[in-house]
Amino acid sequence: MTSTAISKLTDVLLGDTTKVSVDWLRLDGKNPRLVGISARTTEESIVAQLYRGEELGELIQSIAANGYLNIEPLIVCLEEPTDQKFTVLEGNRRLAAIRLFREPALVEAIAKSERLKIDVPGITPAVLATLAEVSVYRVDSRDAARSFIGFKHINGAAKWESYAKAKFAAEWYQSGNVSLEEISEKIGDRHDTIKRMVAAIYVLEQAERKGVFSVSDRKITKFNFSHLYTALSRTPYMNYVGLETAWSRYDPKPDPVPSDKLDRLREVLVWIYGSKEDNKEPVIRSQNPDIKYLGETLANIEGVHVLRAGGTLAEAHASTRPADETFSAALIRARSTLREAISSLRGYDGSDQSLLNIAEDVFESAQTIFDRMKKKNKVAIGDERGN
Repeated sequence: MTSTAISKLTDVLLGDTTKVSVDWLRLDGKNPRLVGISARTTEESIVAQLYRGEELGELIQSIAANGYLNIEPLIVCLEEPTDQKFTVLEGNRRLAAIRLFREPALVEAIAKSERLKIDVPGITPAVLATLAEVSVYRVDSRDAARSFIGFKHINGAAKWESYAKAKFAAEWYQSGNVSLEEISEKIGDRHDTIKRMVAAIYVLEQAERKGVFSVSDRKITKFNFSHLYTALSRTPYMNYVGLETAWSRYDPKPDPVPSDKLDRLREVLVWIYGSKEDNKEPVIRSQNPDIKYLGETLANIEGVHVLRAGGTLAEAHASTRPADETFSAALIRARSTLREAISSLRGYDGSDQSLLNIAEDVFESAQTIFDRMKKKNKVAIGDERGN
């Protein structure tokens, strides 16, 4: 590690680990951890997103108790020769935690602009002293850092969530300096997952650019990106939004969804993620089996109409199945549930009138089903005998 006095940014040598003032560092507005194609990149919004999604609270508690452990250097670069600060390419979570301790005004600004109260514990002067300088490793560009960062966060010990992985790989690919095959090789991906992820990022970018959907408009807090790239690799989704068959197996291209299918793309994204603007909840609750069920629903016009009318995924999916199949499955489930009730009948002590009323309703419903089935059975037998 360089130990000579450092007085200006250009004194920090390329390919060297050096201690510098925290004031020389800035957060990366292009950090793959930031959710949204056009994620807001104010200082406050960056720290808020890292706090909400990256367990920043645990790091804050650790620093308060132990001080900053200057073991692994932050990776930095000067993006422009005239920059007055290094951009932190790797280590944004650590820098954010340090700044929260050092800058009470930042904590207040986040509470005001992001409506997020971050609890920053008091620290001793000795701990505060560990936050003045940090070790950095300077590279000359983002490209120079990508192989290391990609392996560490995609297949290494500090794995990112799928959206951050995909965004990182897409930006690397869009730099034009490397193929997806090379990216997959460098970060240890052997299963074409990166290719499918980047293809889905292209779809999101198109949706954002065309004003069809914004990740920031999603109804749920967590952004389950895996829902999207899993869905878009299935034939029913490809057909519904007009993607070419097996499109994600090839190198992605901008605007993969035809312009006349953008309204359908919005429907799919809202059904998966919901919309705050439209006050719509997502119909997807979990990847399995909901992604499969939504795909099967998209292949059936009646099911799509149910979803468009505000029906649940269960209702929409049920409408895609033949009536006889739906009826027999429901009847078998009902019998199983009633047998379960019979086996636990000892749990009813006779005092709850409402349960008796429910039982009476069940009895009447079962009687209605039985009477209608018996009548249809007689007709069917008569038809078979030629009567």
